[in-house]
Amino acid sequence: MNYFIFKHKKTMTKLQLTFSLATFTLIANTAIASGNHAGGHDAPTIGEAGKAAQVTRTIQVEMRDTMRFVPANFSIKQGETIRFVVKNMGKLKHEFTLGTDKDLKEHYEVMKKFPEMEHADDNMLSVAPGQTGEMLWKFSQAGSVNIACLHVGHYEAGMKGVVKVEAKKVPTNGAKNDSHLSH
Repeated sequence: MNYFIFKHKKTMTKLQLTFSLATFTLIANTAIASGNHAGGHDAPTIGEAGKAAQVTRTIQVEMRDTMRFVPANFSIKQGETIRFVVKNMGKLKHEFTLGTDKDLKEHYEVMKKFPEMEHADDNMLSVAPGQTGEMLWKFSQAGSVNIACLHVGHYEAGMKGVVKVEAKKVPTNGAKNDSHLSH
């Protein structure tokens, strides 16, 4: 009888391992199919990776162990390419991630399950303690783009910010009505 219990436990362990691998494969394939955060379904909303030759200004940002970005809020003009120089002032690893509120919340839930996940997306920057990183980003759409540190506990503690992207002003030439319309 002890042999049966041992064999049954061994079978259950194999079954659990198989199920875990199948679940992980399904999640990974879903993530790949949906694209990365920089090129996923909300990419037009948050912008795109910038080019160094098109940088219009540089913004310095500090990440602190008090779970804050300093500064946390920015005003950008639509079409600007910003060089974010992000310094981790603390003793903990932090991230500077751009996204929609929805995407950041969804990704944070994944980070809770896989806290050691590393990122290689253009809209995500991981910075080790005492180090500095750079991100170039072109804000192509007017609206709000959220900033967050998605390390477990940091997002919930308030390590967030907002980039307000002001719409381009349409130039007015001051011309009077077309003569054909005034007849």
